[in-house]
Amino acid sequence: MYALPFVLCTWFGLGKLKPAPGSWGSAGALPFAWLLQLYGGPWALAIAACAITLIALWAIRLFLVRWPGEDPGEVVIDEVAGQWLTLVFVPADPWLYLIGFIVFRFFDITKIWPASWADNTLSGAPGVLIDDLFAGLYGMIVMLAVVHFW
Repeated sequence: MYALPFVLCTWFGLGKLKPAPGSWGSAGALPFAWLLQLYGGPWALAIAACAITLIALWAIRLFLVRWPGEDPGEVVIDEVAGQWLTLVFVPADPWLYLIGFIVFRFFDITKIWPASWADNTLSGAPGVLIDDLFAGLYGMIVMLAVVHFW
């Protein structure tokens, strides 16, 4: 019952890598985003970002039942959701994906308000996930500008 949520929450084990499991999770999101963008375009990636968000809520909730914690470091499916949001409007280009990775990690680490509010106030699965969705939205806005001026 807990095997699938564990695999998804750690994004196939990447969340167990040290140091910086969040960066490993974000990096592990890139090949999937690339394929979705390449073969389905921005709509496919946007739909996948919404789907992984819903899946993450389910998986994180079950993960926290078995392995309690406020925001366990090995849970990186939230980084996957945020990273995919950042890249929704970014064409499959290695340099743009690298910039998108850096931009998302910046916002995920700095937790600019209201991400900081979500991180400090919410608990359970929403508390783990929502700050990364804010970081993904901030990243999406920055990447829209980068792509426009690229």
